[in-house]
Amino acid sequence: MKKIRLTLIIAVLISSFGFSQSKSEIENLLDGISKIENSKEITKTEQAEKLIEYGWRILPTLAEFFIDQTLTEIKSECNNRILNKGEIAIIMADRIEGMPYARVTGIQNCTLTFCEKNANLIEYYLPFIERDGIEKFQKKYMEWLESDDRIDWTPLLNDKTKKERRKIMRERKRAIREMQNKK
Repeated sequence: MKKIRLTLIIAVLISSFGFSQSKSEIENLLDGISKIENSKEITKTEQAEKLIEYGWRILPTLAEFFIDQTLTEIKSECNNRILNKGEIAIIMADRIEGMPYARVTGIQNCTLTFCEKNANLIEYYLPFIERDGIEKFQKKYMEWLESDDRIDWTPLLNDKTKKERRKIMRERKRAIREMQNKK
C-alpha cells in the first residue's frame, strides 16, 4: 500500500514539474518574440511556436504579463503603433486558446472586419482593451480561465464532445487552482 501511495505522489510531482514553465522562461520567450518587426509574424517565430507548444497550462502565467507596458520593436499595421510586451502576451494567449472576445473585452465585432491578412484576431481589440484598462481585461480573462463556461466554448474549430471538454476543463481548473495556490 505504501508503494502505491509513494508511486502516486511521485507521479503527481513529476507531472506538475514536467508541464510547468517558469515565469522567467516565458519572459525570455516573449523577449525573443519582441525583436521582430511586424505583428503579423509573431506566431511564425521559434519562441512563439514553443509557447504554443506548452499549451493551455501556461495561460495563467502568461496572463501575468498582460500588464507589462515595456515597448517592443513590433509594429502593428492594424493599429498603426508599436506593441508592448503585454500585448504580445495577449496575442500569444489568444493563439494558444481562442478567447471569447465579447466576454473578455466587452465588445462584439459582428462584421468580422479584422486586420487584413493578420491571423492575430485579438489584435483588433487591443485599443479597446487599453481604453477600458488592462487590469480589468486581465481580471476578466482570469475569471474566464476559471469558469465553467469554457466547457461550452468552442473556439474556431473544436471537434471534442461536451463530455470530453468537461473532463479537460476539470483537469485545467485543478491545475489553475494549484498554480494560484503556489503564489
